Amino acid sequence: MASRTEVVRPGAGKPGPAGLAERAEGAAAILALGNDRVDAALLDAAGPALRVVALASMGYDAVDREAAATRGVVVTHTPGVLAETTADLAFALILMARRRLGAARDALAAGRWDLFRMDDYLGLDVHGSTLGLIGYGQIGRAVARRARGFGMRLLRHDPYALTAVADPESRAVDLPTLLAEADVVSLHVPLTPGTRHLIGAAELASMKSTATLVNTSRGGIVDEDALLQAVRDRVIHSAALDVFEREPMGAELSPLVGEPHVITLPHIGSATEATRAAMVDLAVDNVLEVLAGRPARTPLPGSSPTPSSRD
Repeated sequence: MASRTEVVRPGAGKPGPAGLAERAEGAAAILALGNDRVDAALLDAAGPALRVVALASMGYDAVDREAAATRGVVVTHTPGVLAETTADLAFALILMARRRLGAARDALAAGRWDLFRMDDYLGLDVHGSTLGLIGYGQIGRAVARRARGFGMRLLRHDPYALTAVADPESRAVDLPTLLAEADVVSLHVPLTPGTRHLIGAAELASMKSTATLVNTSRGGIVDEDALLQAVRDRVIHSAALDVFEREPMGAELSPLVGEPHVITLPHIGSATEATRAAMVDLAVDNVLEVLAGRPARTPLPGSSPTPSSRD
């Protein structure tokens, strides 16, 4: 069969998983986004020619790694190239939520600035406060570097770290201690069965009433119903989210969108021209390496083909 190259833009053909599976038939490689479901159905729809699925994403919770491995399909992702950009956004969300910048912006746009009041849009200081980082990988450490410029005290909790982190400028603590002491809790762990709803009603209740929760990782790490109730009941001060349990939303928005003390963005942590280009470049490099018979540059853990896999 002659090789083919096809570029499919959003909106072309059938939407969602059915459209991706239809386009993948007979392909040797698929370049997918982080929320594209890479499961047995997609792999079987592609057929025996498929050798590699390259994600233009750091996260890979939508990948069935066992299904890929047993079919001899290498799956790759794009770690490293988006850490600094995502950390920029995480810190922007901290500032927006703590200082209530979204509410102030919306009031100005609605023409409600007609006098000065000492109690309008009062936020909370970021400088000198305590930042708790749940997850201390590339992005978590990048956020920590920014926080030091604001004189923030740093706490970290990373149950998934493979090796101990030597960092005298932050203090390693257990999760209950971090939640109790932090003014800002920022999430930087992958979504796994062990981290799904890591932050629920009990965890939110253990935080300071003046605390802010920031999530730029994966939406499923937070129980969104519990968070909505916690913000409305003022159990915590505020939240800032770039990710949600259901993505994309379309017209059926999460009730967290528009909540006065919640800043929401549509999963744009890596959305700069340079970073998105670097992600695609790395994904393409992975495809070319695998198709040339060489090891992928950045394969997922456990994505190597098993002895029973296809040739």
